Amino acid sequence: MNAVLKKTEEASGPGVGEYLTFRLGKEEYGIDILKVQEIRGYEDPTRVANAPPFIKGVSNLRGTIVPIVDMRLRFGCESAEYNHLTVVIILNLRERVVGVVVDSVSDVIELGQEQLRPAPDIESAIDARCIRGLGAVGERMLILLDIERLMNNPDMGLVLAQA
Repeated sequence: MNAVLKKTEEASGPGVGEYLTFRLGKEEYGIDILKVQEIRGYEDPTRVANAPPFIKGVSNLRGTIVPIVDMRLRFGCESAEYNHLTVVIILNLRERVVGVVVDSVSDVIELGQEQLRPAPDIESAIDARCIRGLGAVGERMLILLDIERLMNNPDMGLVLAQA
């Protein structure tokens, strides 16, 4: 019985789990599938004055006002063209619901401990603390994001209302 528990703990270590994969430019990213509420086609949100350029505005999602963040603009991709593949991933985070615009979604992948690699120690547009690591799936390399930490980062411009 203890061997079964130990094996379960090893299999569920940091980074192990299911990820929704999506594309931003040429890079492929993965986020914890448990944070995804739904995936929607892109519709122009209502613009908010003085918001950072990567915050496209807000959308009314069945009565919930949801800020829409264009991850391509936030991560400094070369282009951010909207086409029929552009989607909004609605994230249900602990403290809020946020929509993120991405080029396309690919699939859901389950990653085991043996497929995880540490994140490289390099300067990038993403705070290094928001990268869980890299996932190797055959020839594919996924950048695994800690999306909750990323969205709660003060640089995102998503200020929580004070209680």
